[in-house]
Amino acid sequence: MGKYQTFEELPVWREAAKLYNRVLDLLEESNLPLSSGFRNQLDRAALSVSNNVAEGFERLTTNELISFLAIAKGSGGEVRSMLAVVKDRPRLRSFIGRLREIQQLAESCGRQLGAWMSSIQDSPVKGKRRLDARTRQEKDTRQAAEEFRLRFLRNLKPEHPLYGSVEARVARGEQE
Repeated sequence: MGKYQTFEELPVWREAAKLYNRVLDLLEESNLPLSSGFRNQLDRAALSVSNNVAEGFERLTTNELISFLAIAKGSGGEVRSMLAVVKDRPRLRSFIGRLREIQQLAESCGRQLGAWMSSIQDSPVKGKRRLDARTRQEKDTRQAAEEFRLRFLRNLKPEHPLYGSVEARVARGEQE
């Protein structure tokens, strides 16, 4: 989550917002031959994708985030299912391009959410997603120490006993 400060910056949230707006555009058509119940459910399912991404992002633990992402992914699946149910209705032929676009956006959200959940589940970081001040300071100190170590090893003179070590050669990019 480090590089995103708000859920609005998340590519998957943006895609989900686009999905919902395309659904709204479709539902605002006066001649759309769908029941009010279908319209209402499609509206709620499409909005649920972005809302659950946002709510998960705002939660504090990895498990909560994953739960909300799974709900968002499920809502995207619900949108796809609803479109699959009605796609062959003759009275919807004039809307087929828009239905396909909505389906593709829902599929894209699902892929992104699945990849995000997999990356989180495979991450060694568990528990709290946001670091407190002390943990952040410890992390920054470790990073600064590692940068100092690498800079030291890169700048060794050839006569230094560690100059030919594997560690120094790796630091200089001579060996992996």
